[in-house]
Amino acid sequence: MDVLIRTKLLSPSAWRTGLLAAVLALSCGAQAQDKRAVPPNIERAAAEIAAELASQCPLAPAGDVGAYNQCRQALFGPSQLRAHVAPIMLWGRQNKKENATLRQTNLTQFAPDAWTGMYAPLFMFNGRHTVEWVADEKMFLVRLEAAFRNRLPPGQFPYPFWHEEAKWAMYENARSMMLWMSPETATIKVAQFTDVAPTPMLQPVVAVQHEKYQGPWLWTDEKGHTQPAVTLFDGLYRPENPYLGSVDKRYRDLATQMRESQCVNCHVPNNPDKMSRLVLLSTPAHAAAEVDRLIKAVREDRMPMDEFRLSYALSEDNKKWLLESALAFKASLTAARQWEDEAAKKTVQSAINPLKVIK
Repeated sequence: MDVLIRTKLLSPSAWRTGLLAAVLALSCGAQAQDKRAVPPNIERAAAEIAAELASQCPLAPAGDVGAYNQCRQALFGPSQLRAHVAPIMLWGRQNKKENATLRQTNLTQFAPDAWTGMYAPLFMFNGRHTVEWVADEKMFLVRLEAAFRNRLPPGQFPYPFWHEEAKWAMYENARSMMLWMSPETATIKVAQFTDVAPTPMLQPVVAVQHEKYQGPWLWTDEKGHTQPAVTLFDGLYRPENPYLGSVDKRYRDLATQMRESQCVNCHVPNNPDKMSRLVLLSTPAHAAAEVDRLIKAVREDRMPMDEFRLSYALSEDNKKWLLESALAFKASLTAARQWEDEAAKKTVQSAINPLKVIK
């Protein structure tokens, strides 16, 4: 028996050889994962998005409102970019900490409407891009060379980014937009911008100095207009849309109820509670993109939250009023969107048959 056992034991040299082989196998496996080939669907999606952005949002003077609105209208509609955005995506700047993961990065949650209508169009593109597999995130990363429209009027930004100096500096000096794509579906789950890139800036940046801003996040300018105009669907919906007034009024009613229910204490751009996944409700366009989630959260007593980040139920009256105002806001949005859809159809039909009167 002793002889049998001894014959099955490996000699020290054989043991070392086996261990080395195992280590090499693991190393090769890790390298293979790190160098995962880009599949055709990801390559195609990245190329289509990059080409669209270069065509619809090309380089222009950083204060060119016309170019900005053209980009907004293109991306907000049935664009390649929008078609690839996940139902809930995350957006924000790249974390400056070395080797920081997405999980360790504070990001804001958006529905496709809000991001494609207000955030992505703030950048300009030349079509150049790269695609790589990032094993730590288990996603493909599309890097697009980009520049930022830092000289637009204040009302064309979703909120004053200069409320935080470091944020505004990275926006102004952005060199790249980063799209994180799911390997299975080619959907964009996370998008970021960064001022760190191996490529040079696409055009010179003339910095704009703003006084530090701490609110309000909706304000009235010297001409009596509510700002930011971009959050009122300006440039996306037709001025003659008869439901825009209702959307504005219903949002103000909702905002009042959210204040009464302590909902706006957290969901504002300066993120006072330092939430790692912020949801904004501070303007009509932001709230429009999140109204369904807001209604669901209130019905399920998952908001608001106390100082310990624990959700609690509203009083019966506050819950009733908040839900009623949210549902009324949603109804006005639905009516406005339906009117836009019908108007768009009439525009197309008129172009096809200009002599036919469409009622």
